[in-house]
Amino acid sequence: MAGEQLDVLIVDDQAGVRFLLEIVVKEAGHRVHTAQNGLEAIEFAQSKRPDLIFMDVRMPLIGGLEALGEIKATNSMVQIIIMTAYGSEKTVSEAMKKGAYCCIAKPFDVNEIKELLDKFVYWRSHLAETAAGGY
Repeated sequence: MAGEQLDVLIVDDQAGVRFLLEIVVKEAGHRVHTAQNGLEAIEFAQSKRPDLIFMDVRMPLIGGLEALGEIKATNSMVQIIIMTAYGSEKTVSEAMKKGAYCCIAKPFDVNEIKELLDKFVYWRSHLAETAAGGY
């Protein structure tokens, strides 16, 4: 991955998941912030406006799907990757309707995360080129 450094928020109530994702995202050259639940994610996203959020579905206080809706309502540009060990079609469908960038199943492969980061950076740069008329 060359180029853009992203501000990435990792939201999961499991410290081990946050730690693993933090390592992968930092190794890819991006800045990392963490939150333990949807409430912390909403507060962070409103004040710091991250580029990308990895967010678990089931968390205390406010779950990932509710937080997704609230965050997208105030910042439609942020992209949110939903992570779930409960990947039912209903959960995935609801996440996508609320504006998720994509959904990934837990447990996930570290290479899957690296690939998602690379694709996201490419997508953003292509979007910026298109907006600037560079096709």
